[in-house]
Amino acid sequence: MRKSRFTDQQIIGFLKQAEAGMPVAELCRQGGFSDATFYKWRAKFGGMDEQEARRLKELEAENSKLKKLLAEAHLDIEALKVAFQGKALAPQDKRLAIASILSQGVVSERRACSLVGLSRDAWRHPPQPDERTQHLMGRIVEVAHQRRRFGYRRIHDLLRGEFPGTNHKKVYRLYREQNLTVRRRGKKRRCGQRQPLVAPDALNAVWSLDFVSDALACGRRLKCLTVADDFSHECIDIAVDHSMPGPYVTRVLDQAARFRGYPRAVRTDNGPEFTSRAFMGWALARGVEHILIQPGKPVQNAYIESFNGKFRDECLNEHWFESLAQARELIGIWRQDYNEVRPHSSIGRIPPAQFAARHRQSSGDDGQTTTEAQTAIVLNPGPASN
Repeated sequence: MRKSRFTDQQIIGFLKQAEAGMPVAELCRQGGFSDATFYKWRAKFGGMDEQEARRLKELEAENSKLKKLLAEAHLDIEALKVAFQGKALAPQDKRLAIASILSQGVVSERRACSLVGLSRDAWRHPPQPDERTQHLMGRIVEVAHQRRRFGYRRIHDLLRGEFPGTNHKKVYRLYREQNLTVRRRGKKRRCGQRQPLVAPDALNAVWSLDFVSDALACGRRLKCLTVADDFSHECIDIAVDHSMPGPYVTRVLDQAARFRGYPRAVRTDNGPEFTSRAFMGWALARGVEHILIQPGKPVQNAYIESFNGKFRDECLNEHWFESLAQARELIGIWRQDYNEVRPHSSIGRIPPAQFAARHRQSSGDDGQTTTEAQTAIVLNPGPASN
């Protein structure tokens, strides 16, 4: 706004001369201002004395200052809305916002707390975790480093018995505070039509078999035969050796059947070990249906493929095997942990061995599907093969 070259006292004097009878045109000529300026002064200061005019000036200055403060406050509010999208912030997020505002050095701590909506006492005294929470945080970090492909839900399942009453939301908050998020993997695009899997309805209904390849530290090839029950998701056995022809595979299955009985069916791919005469003859002699998936369609054997992915991530990729004996020992420890400790999401977030035990108890069965004929085959394999 342009500042007038006349003071308030001079303006009041000009108005009083006009009131005394001096012509406006003569007054304007002597003062050196226009008629419009005179009438504007009279509309603003008409009937006032010098003290009242001074008070009006102060009120105008104060009003201008208040308008400026109000505009700045609205700008602060709009800035907060833009920064946080109008969402209600959690206390920890509000503390980060206050720290960001104070780092700019524009507003005071009191105003920053008022803008964000957090008391100064809460800002100056952030909550400190109690001893139980610190212990829980340490266990979450420990389990996450031991089982690197576990998310917060499976970690919560493992620690549920050790920390009763702790829900998954608290575990998730502590999990995120330690930056333990598991990296997502890109999905592979598969062409062709998928073959739907028929879900088994009992233990030993279907066993899935497949091979997983690895190598020792010296570079020698290592093969792992994985056998899993499709119903309970138990790992029945993991055989480890340098080579596994068809007869070797049948001996592994016979050994597993001594304790579990023979399954009704086995599902495999078209590998040479599973299409050999030894394996085909074994399945026929023991009355086991052999389900072969279509070539190049591993999704039709999805149960064992899912298990093999966990086996690679949590065991093979975590260890560096120096000998065959060491590989068998470490893989055996992982298999026991998978069956008895590790929770499985598709069976109620409990370990497979516990799920199988509950199913046997509820069904009143020992979990074996071995028929009388199959039992006779195990005890006397010679006549049964005829």
